[in-house]
Amino acid sequence: MSRLLPKGFRLGASTAAYQIEGAWDADGKGPSIWDRFCQMPGHVAGGDTGDVACDHYHRYAEDLDLAAAAGMDVYRFSIAWTRLFPDGTGAANPAGFDFYDRLVDACLARSIEPWPCFYHWCLPQALEDRGGWANRDSARWYADYASAAAARLADRVETFVLFNEPSVFTTFGYLMGVHAPGRSDAAAFGAAVHNVNRATALGAGAVRAAVPKARVGTVLALNHAVAADADNADDVAAAETATDVLNAAFGDPLFLGHYPAAVQAFVDPHVLPGDLAGLRTPLDFLGINHYTRFRVRADGAGGFRLARTPADVSTTAMGWEIWPEGMTRILEWAKARWGDMPMYVTENGMATGGGENDADRIAFLRAYLAAALDADVDLRGYLVWSLTDNFEWAEGYAKRFGLVEIDYATQARRPRASYHWFAELARTRLLDTP
Repeated sequence: MSRLLPKGFRLGASTAAYQIEGAWDADGKGPSIWDRFCQMPGHVAGGDTGDVACDHYHRYAEDLDLAAAAGMDVYRFSIAWTRLFPDGTGAANPAGFDFYDRLVDACLARSIEPWPCFYHWCLPQALEDRGGWANRDSARWYADYASAAAARLADRVETFVLFNEPSVFTTFGYLMGVHAPGRSDAAAFGAAVHNVNRATALGAGAVRAAVPKARVGTVLALNHAVAADADNADDVAAAETATDVLNAAFGDPLFLGHYPAAVQAFVDPHVLPGDLAGLRTPLDFLGINHYTRFRVRADGAGGFRLARTPADVSTTAMGWEIWPEGMTRILEWAKARWGDMPMYVTENGMATGGGENDADRIAFLRAYLAAALDADVDLRGYLVWSLTDNFEWAEGYAKRFGLVEIDYATQARRPRASYHWFAELARTRLLDTP
């Protein structure tokens, strides 16, 4: 059975600068927190780094040729803050601005709409040395940087993305310490959450001032948290806490103007008079990254911990449960909680162990896209993660998410079966569903 994609529905892919660009110190670029984090032994599987990654910095034209041949309408990429401002603030680096000029122009030359994202986790190390997102000044640092980046691209770009998955980089980077900058500090986490929310509001205003006709949105990671034991009241409460921390810590302030209950204790010491009134920010769209659901248990201290996925459940190479109906549910959950608004699935994909014959990825993408289309929301598009294999953060290079396989020894690009499936979907606008 086939279903026709809605008229005007956008198809594309998302990537992130640190995960694909490489050229980590080329042409005046400064070090980011991920450059530093990867240089410290024991943080990344296999000792991998993003120093070279997919060498997209030099091979972007080849990658965009692949995106165009697959019929992609949209390419969401992130800007490496330290390419533009090596120290985060202060003197600009012309070579960095020139690179993103070339990237945007290359997209437009191939009839691909560029969607730059200002922050996909690579904070300048110089700013982390000043406290990072735990420093209240970080909101203004970010707004100034985003304004400068948007102004440079204003004549060619209409759609701008403020942040990618703030709940992930604050929780993993400042509370759990498993991602850059590797801090495990509840006070720093609370400050980071509040300052990123402030940065979202300030950044939206700064971008609109620089580009009055801009479409401005942000991207939240939304994945279900369910009780490992549905009959255990503590686990049920832990799932509610996890939902607040992982799904609502940034959406509630942005759309409702307040923090969810489980986050309140973390952020309260950092909220100054007048702050909350400034957090609520109208946006033109919401991007949602969705992959799975997590089972959680009570940790005995009023919080939660992740529970092991049952052995009889199908999972990806990341160990994430495959549960397509969760896509329908999470989109409708967002609408019910924050209101009806234009939405895009800005990341969805499946990690495998590699290889060009990835029928399992095709089945995954087909099922999740169908589930997204089933949702009673104003869904405008679907962007797969990712165009190519990439550096998968603390997992290194072993986990493969790309429609295109990367041979890291030679940098050869090899389109997988899923790439050809995607190209056929884009050509026909027909989704084959089981």
